[in-house]
Amino acid sequence: MTSERVVWLPYPDLETAEAAVGELPEGVRFEPWVKATELPESVADVEFAVVPYMTSTEALDRAGEMTSLKVLQLQSAGFENVLPRVPDGVTLCNGGGIHDTSTAELAIALALASGRRLDRFARQQADRQWAPAWGRSLADQHVGILGYGRIGQAIEARLAGFEVASVTRFARRPRTEPEVLAVDELADRLPRITVLFVITPLTDQTEGLLDAAMLARLPDDALVVNVSRGKVVDTDALLAETSSGRLSAALDVVDPEPLPADHPLWDVPNVVLAPHVGGYSSAFEPRRDRLVAAQLRRFAAGEPLENVVN
Repeated sequence: MTSERVVWLPYPDLETAEAAVGELPEGVRFEPWVKATELPESVADVEFAVVPYMTSTEALDRAGEMTSLKVLQLQSAGFENVLPRVPDGVTLCNGGGIHDTSTAELAIALALASGRRLDRFARQQADRQWAPAWGRSLADQHVGILGYGRIGQAIEARLAGFEVASVTRFARRPRTEPEVLAVDELADRLPRITVLFVITPLTDQTEGLLDAAMLARLPDDALVVNVSRGKVVDTDALLAETSSGRLSAALDVVDPEPLPADHPLWDVPNVVLAPHVGGYSSAFEPRRDRLVAAQLRRFAAGEPLENVVN
């Protein structure tokens, strides 16, 4: 065991790390962990590790060798696929707050792209075709936000200037100020929701939540925007509803993922697809760096960590 506390951070060298998070706390030794499967030699000594982005599961293939590990920090908000692989006694923290801005922006962009036919116009541009089409505005829509956590709140904040008719919020636990309904009330409320933003975490309770019966309760011409996890929505049921033209969908996540090239969802004209890029924007790294810096200082000082999920 080294006398210094070993920390693995997602930066290629110390200069880059300190440019991102500031001078490292006294008593810690930096090691770069940039590629999930390329672990530093200090695998038995590391106490605080930030998992490389979008590699959570494979990064833990050798978790059993991290015998000194105390804190595992994710860069993703989702943690459901990682938690079962975290060694006993290790604190897992997620990247809550890192993706709020990027994902909320994309959710609004997907809704606008679908409603204003931007996907159609992009295809027409390649063919030099001038063919106007009637669009659906966000204005006057009855919006539902399924999953009213930090990203759900960020989506609502960005809706403020779009003159929507109403916003109905759903979460696992109901609360007030603002009013948030329990997910148990979703089925009764769906018939009045014309744009449904899905940003709920994937859990045993939410997997397949939007099945055929739930989707059938949405009104004709409603739009489903999913920026959470693909498995929250029954893909076959959504395919049936969108193929018929009754519903539209704008999806950053799907099930399965990546979507196979021969999947029929690709060919549905009223479906907009993005390749799971909710966090992929210029807003990601500054927010990641601020969280890593704060967590590292809390760890070094023995203070309580943020975003603890276990």
